[in-house]
Amino acid sequence: MTREEAYERLNKVFREVFDDDTIVVTDTTTADDIDDWDSFEHINLVVAVEEEFSFKIPMGKTVTMKNVGEMVDIILAMGN
Repeated sequence: MTREEAYERLNKVFREVFDDDTIVVTDTTTADDIDDWDSFEHINLVVAVEEEFSFKIPMGKTVTMKNVGEMVDIILAMGN
């Protein structure tokens, strides 16, 4: 999977989780950039990402991700 393919799938997930068809995430997107992205929605987002990519993100990584780019790095490292 390429980084671009990962972003295509992530954009779909983010749009569904946050119910906003205008969301376009990039490497530098953070919770501050998306309305309603709080700690509760972060859990929902991680679960949705895990379902989309069919793997579990290690708990230590879910709490240390600083931006979507780091999430994509994890996705690519997991071999999808």
